[in-house]
Amino acid sequence: MVQMSDHIFSGLNRSVFDDANPAPYAEGALRGVSEELVRQISSDKHEPEWLLEHRLESLRIFHEKQMPTWGPDLRSLDLSDIIYYARPGTEETSDWNEVPEDIRRVYDRLGIPEAERKVLAGVGAQYESEVVYHSLKEQWEKLGVIFLDMDDAVREHPELVREHFMKCVPSTDHKFAALHGAVWSGGTFLYVPKGVIVAEPLQAYFRMNAQNMGQFEHTLIIAEPGASVHYIEGCSAPKYGTQALHAGCVEVFVNAGATVRYSSVENWSRDTYNLNTKRAIVRKDATMEWIGGNMGSGVTMLYPCSMLVQEGARCDHMAIAFANGDQWQDTGAKVMHLAPHTSSNVVSKSISKDGGCSVYRGMLKIAPNAHDATASVECDALLLDETSRTDTIPDINVRNNDVTIAHEATVGRLSEEDIFYLTSRGIPEEQARAMIVNGFIEPIVRLLPLEYAVEMNRLIELEMEGSVG
Repeated sequence: MVQMSDHIFSGLNRSVFDDANPAPYAEGALRGVSEELVRQISSDKHEPEWLLEHRLESLRIFHEKQMPTWGPDLRSLDLSDIIYYARPGTEETSDWNEVPEDIRRVYDRLGIPEAERKVLAGVGAQYESEVVYHSLKEQWEKLGVIFLDMDDAVREHPELVREHFMKCVPSTDHKFAALHGAVWSGGTFLYVPKGVIVAEPLQAYFRMNAQNMGQFEHTLIIAEPGASVHYIEGCSAPKYGTQALHAGCVEVFVNAGATVRYSSVENWSRDTYNLNTKRAIVRKDATMEWIGGNMGSGVTMLYPCSMLVQEGARCDHMAIAFANGDQWQDTGAKVMHLAPHTSSNVVSKSISKDGGCSVYRGMLKIAPNAHDATASVECDALLLDETSRTDTIPDINVRNNDVTIAHEATVGRLSEEDIFYLTSRGIPEEQARAMIVNGFIEPIVRLLPLEYAVEMNRLIELEMEGSVG
């Protein structure tokens, strides 16, 4: 278990995430989604015609698609009351000192500049709809690594973007993918050339600030054959008591023999509907690793997907979800074995407290030609009281007999014997409960770099406060 002393995130408290800056730029901003808004976004960004056409087609699909009728109840989400696009009025920079003081103070409190200095190869910071800071260490630039915000990537690498943009997650996928295709703004473009191994993680941090805000960043990662990279995503929003919406999109292309690890620590406020879509295409002998922690948001629907499209492709999905009171964490993993000799491993751990609901919703498909495929799914749920809820909803579709499939699901409660043992040795009961929970999630947290493992543990501690009784 990671210790809490002398690390970047050890001083985190709830006010770091819940306090908001003034947002005069959002006054009078358009609410709801319309062709006028879509054209404004594209015009402000000076986008090429093909991208505007893509936005308008996505808008058409959005209006045609129905809201999801399964999973958490979305009837209270008023899409006409969301601000889909707001510019904080600052230009992007590669110098933290040039970021406006009020915005910089937010990222300072979150520990991002310090993390960049100590453990990261590069950082991107998005505030509302715009990226305000982006930087990559020179040693990686010299090796041909490209780490830009998506707006700059569209201008500087148009053919590379056009070849991959929303090819992994098409607008036709579902209503919120279509919405994303229409109003997306900001995000990250990461390209790692053939054979380049980026030894330090790169991170982007997405912050919503204004009331009723929506954020729709697009992340596009391309790892060429034999490349290796670890990308970390963090996100948060203040609490207002009125709804906010996050519908980002992540597309990852893992080419032959490459390895991509995508880690996310998501801590949106309880006001937020987190309806994110993440998917990777994994080619011959390549590896995709998803490491995720979902702590915030009132409602989450998030199911990272790996499409194993060529022989020898493999993936790991490791995730934690914490559902506190009035939270519905509907999370899971999707794995498509579409080629022979592919393998996947899914480990999902959830914690429910004070009436919170955590759901593992998974999909595993083995195609008829995917012989010698190996897949393992393990779902462990921990209930901290009598009023909380957990469900496991696996969808397993196997069309080939020459495969090895394992599925295991467990539900448990905090052991009173363990709590008694710890308290009898002088450990306060609340701390004892937190220690047991940290032990429960340790197999996943330890996959994060040390500083971010500390952040995850600290967030769990914040959620556990007042858990005695």
